Amino acid sequence: MIQIFKIALRNLIRYKRRTLLTSMLITLGVLMVILFSGLAGSFKAMMIGQITDSSLAQMQIHKKGYVSSIDTSPLNLTINQKGYKKIEKILKENSDIEAYAPRIKLSGMLSNFKDTTNIRLNAIEPEKEIKVCPNITERMKFIDSQIPDVLLKPGEIIIPEKLAAGMNIKIRDSVVLVANNRDGSINGLNFTVAGIIDTLMGPQGKEGYMHIKDAQSLLRMEKPEIIEIAVRIKNFEKLDAVYSDLKSNLEKTKNKRGKPVFEIHTWEKLSPFSNIAKMIDFMTISMRFIMIAIVLISILNVMMMSVYERIREIGTMSAIGTAPIKIMGLFLAEGLSLGLISILSGNIIGIFGIYILNINKIRFAFGRMDDILLSPAISFSEIAWVSATVLAVSVIATLQPAYKASKMEPVDALGHI
Repeated sequence: MIQIFKIALRNLIRYKRRTLLTSMLITLGVLMVILFSGLAGSFKAMMIGQITDSSLAQMQIHKKGYVSSIDTSPLNLTINQKGYKKIEKILKENSDIEAYAPRIKLSGMLSNFKDTTNIRLNAIEPEKEIKVCPNITERMKFIDSQIPDVLLKPGEIIIPEKLAAGMNIKIRDSVVLVANNRDGSINGLNFTVAGIIDTLMGPQGKEGYMHIKDAQSLLRMEKPEIIEIAVRIKNFEKLDAVYSDLKSNLEKTKNKRGKPVFEIHTWEKLSPFSNIAKMIDFMTISMRFIMIAIVLISILNVMMMSVYERIREIGTMSAIGTAPIKIMGLFLAEGLSLGLISILSGNIIGIFGIYILNINKIRFAFGRMDDILLSPAISFSEIAWVSATVLAVSVIATLQPAYKASKMEPVDALGHI
């Protein structure tokens, strides 16, 4: 076997220019996949992180039917304390859950005593919310740019940046918030603006924040109720598995008609940016197919030319008693060696390219967030997948020319001009 590979390498060196050009082309394909996967994967992870860690959370639990009517912010689909305790028990029993936080979503009218406009709000428990969305403070501006020890206190409100600019509202200003209760009556409360939050793209990026106790008081809830429970897990890679487990447990709680009381959704079902993530995955797969095509065509072309140019040589090997299987193995070894050389150079250059990109610190804006640092990275599994694919395609591309060489008749091959 070692002798066959030595002969194969010698034959590749015989045609230096062709071997070099083909290897460079395959190396380029491997390099493109590694760089694109590193950049695209980093952008996707950053985008998902900004969405889930600063506003949306990784999963949300609601009363059945809430998400389908979420645009109207319905107050008749709340989760009472009994329901909350059931959900809390399920979450505490799951070892993959890192944190969870209750929320109330509501719409209202905000007034600065001169102008009035509509506003959407997230009512939160600050201590729990910051564990579910650890990057939420990165979007917020406070007085003297100092993040307070307690994110939000009762009687305080954090409003969206565009709304604050449009109404000329500043931090520490007093405002009035008016909201309709579930029974249709109206209630209003005074608040102090504790901070201003940057606007992200998408519906979740245009919401302000208030304390959950204030929301329960504003909506005149006789007993504490919530709209949703935001959930964060320990390992994001296990999102689908944890989602399936929680869904099956939540569906065990049924109403009088025998239908599930609660529903759970991952961030993908709640954010329009999931389509961008899917597009990134599609482009990554497309790049892989391009690489496969480059390798297949390059090696197939080289090996076919090699067989054609060495017909008399093949005839001589057959005439002196070389078995057809060894002739076939010789050409397979050439294709495999060409693939290995290209993989090695492509991986080295690709990893070095990722390193250079990280040194240069690529920065860009996403939504309303400026100066976001992109950190390209490539996993060992991705490199292994690319390498295995190139090797497999190298062998497949060599099979037909190698088989053709092994089936040549010595007399016909020796008489070839």
